[in-house]
Amino acid sequence: MQLSANLRASAFMALSMAGLVVNDALVKTLGGALGIGQIMFVRGAIIVAFLAAFVWLRRAPGRARDALCWPVALRTFGEVVATILFLNALFHMPLANATAVLQALPLVVALGAALFLGEPVGWRRFSAIAVGFAGVMLIVRPGFEGFNAFALFALGAVFFAALRDLATRMAPAGIPSLTISLITAAAVAVIGLALIPVSGGWRPMTPAIWLTLAAAAGFLFIGYHFVVMAMRVGEIGFVAPFRYTSLLWAIIVGIVVFGDFPDALMLIGSAIVVATGIYTLHRERVTQARLRAATHSAESAPSARGT
Repeated sequence: MQLSANLRASAFMALSMAGLVVNDALVKTLGGALGIGQIMFVRGAIIVAFLAAFVWLRRAPGRARDALCWPVALRTFGEVVATILFLNALFHMPLANATAVLQALPLVVALGAALFLGEPVGWRRFSAIAVGFAGVMLIVRPGFEGFNAFALFALGAVFFAALRDLATRMAPAGIPSLTISLITAAAVAVIGLALIPVSGGWRPMTPAIWLTLAAAAGFLFIGYHFVVMAMRVGEIGFVAPFRYTSLLWAIIVGIVVFGDFPDALMLIGSAIVVATGIYTLHRERVTQARLRAATHSAESAPSARGT
């Protein structure tokens, strides 16, 4: 049975979140051996080299000129500003608090899609996103004392990341998703290069570090590429709750790689996130069944009148 666009997009989003989480875990294993700017630059440069070769092999450069349009430029701008703002927040806030603010992104994106793109985000979908957000808060549990003026930077990152996602939706269909991913990776690499002097300078890299960053680049490519595909294929209101799977992947990676086992509240929050995803998928099946029934009735009506 062929999957609907929304179901494919939800799988793309979950896969993207898995790639981003594994990338973060690999970077964490470096244990501060490199500064953030150097990590962003080296990892981004590897992705750019890989994507450039892949795009060239697919004979896509001729179409790449179509990427010089305002939605792609707006998306790149949103990515760059969101990265700068979130890194500033991350340097001056507890990780849990900064992550908690960032989890507002699905709500903001869904609202933006309804207001500016005219996409259907009914009360059921918006409720699922809100309930999923509550589950995420149980997992993250930010402490109020950790919030400070830099929380405004994290909040700004949310809005610019939402701008990035909405601009992705507006990008012309003829532009390959690989090209959009390439532009994003190049922008992040340039940011990393600029941050090297203020994040510890350039440090020597061992073969093990190169290998770790190469693997991280591969998983980050998965994150970049499949989030673009998810935003272009499915309805934003449907896809949004599946961003929360990043917390589930983080728990799994934490157990397998770092031996961090979840407590009761984390398990309850995870169950809520999973339940919202299952409910969203159930609603999609109901909607598709109604569409098939309506199509079947419309096709059978003429033949019935002719008998």
